[in-house]
Amino acid sequence: MSDEKPAREPIAEDARIDALEERLKAAREREEQRNRPQVSGADANYRSGNRVLADLLGGILGGAVIGWSIDYFAGTSPWGLLVMLFFGIVVAFRNIIRAANTRPDDSE
Repeated sequence: MSDEKPAREPIAEDARIDALEERLKAAREREEQRNRPQVSGADANYRSGNRVLADLLGGILGGAVIGWSIDYFAGTSPWGLLVMLFFGIVVAFRNIIRAANTRPDDSE
């Protein structure tokens, strides 16, 4: 082994690198906090399941009642019920799809 010094001196730590690492760490923490769901666990899943069930039942039953009422008063026996039942199902599925596409922190 020789006692000669290396041709280059090791580069000392730069204060800018330390500051950049601190800023990156703070940015990662903010991003994790922002992406963390506000409501978690079984409670949020239970509420979203109840909302889907209520939308589905409300759409179908609401369409059936309105269709039956139209048939009763207008005398158009199956057609009002069928048309309004179809519209109720369409509205129910539209509401379910809309609820499924919202972010968890945008919930009501």
